[in-house]
Amino acid sequence: MEQLLQQVASGLANGAIYALLALALVMIFVSTNHINFAQGEMAMFSAFVCWQLLNWGYSFWVALPATMLFSFTIGVLIERIILRPLHTAPLLSVVVVFIGLLAIFHSLAGAIWTHTVKPFPSPFPDFSLVHSGIIGPHQIGMVVVAVGMLGLLFCFFRFTPLGLAMRAAALNATSARLVGINVDWMLALGWGLAATVGSVAGVLVAPVVYLEPNMMAGILLYGFAGALVGGISSPGGAVAGGFIVGVLENMVAYLGNMLERATGFYLIGNGEKLTVALIIVITVLTLKPSGLFGHVTVKRV
Repeated sequence: MEQLLQQVASGLANGAIYALLALALVMIFVSTNHINFAQGEMAMFSAFVCWQLLNWGYSFWVALPATMLFSFTIGVLIERIILRPLHTAPLLSVVVVFIGLLAIFHSLAGAIWTHTVKPFPSPFPDFSLVHSGIIGPHQIGMVVVAVGMLGLLFCFFRFTPLGLAMRAAALNATSARLVGINVDWMLALGWGLAATVGSVAGVLVAPVVYLEPNMMAGILLYGFAGALVGGISSPGGAVAGGFIVGVLENMVAYLGNMLERATGFYLIGNGEKLTVALIIVITVLTLKPSGLFGHVTVKRV
């Protein structure tokens, strides 16, 4: 039972990171109808920036807000300088730009900080209330920070005039312009917020997977899986999907290990968790293409 609880708790901790990335992906998709394939590399680059600030002697709680501000600025600049001229470009052109951004951030990180794997210190102390071994202090910190940030974003988009304006611009740009909302800048701010959310995910997961330019490749796939399972058009569904994928990947590996111990037959283990996640995605999209919590969009032609 303790092992089962440990796997569930670990899955929730991983799911918090997947939920942040899934939310960042959905924020871009809802406003632009495009998937930002560079989201993981942007988060990785932000984690390197935070690590550099820590090496310069700044505390984590100073380095993290500075990294978030840096990421927000980069997100806004990307939208205004690179993507704004491509507003009417073919879909393939936008996809190539996203792939180019992925390669640029990956190459820049390797050129500046090298490809050597670096340890990233956990900001959370080894507090004494964790004795059972079910969940570690860093995992608890990951969940608390991620859930706290998701709560702040919910309040921002639900109760603030700027958040409501951004939602209006994403849902119906034409109507938003008619009521005086600057849609172009709302989209740019959305890119900035998505980059900020991704940077928090990168910083939180860096102590677990260690810091190197390829650290976010697999994690982005899990975040993408969470967004698709929950509903790529539903921010709340994407968050739920991230947690679902996080728990499911651990439970499948746990059940596979239990089966191997009981029968001696190896079916699936930790190495195949990503495969299982992708199978879950294909199954959900086959049975319910809009995701578990998404809505079906009908267009008149």
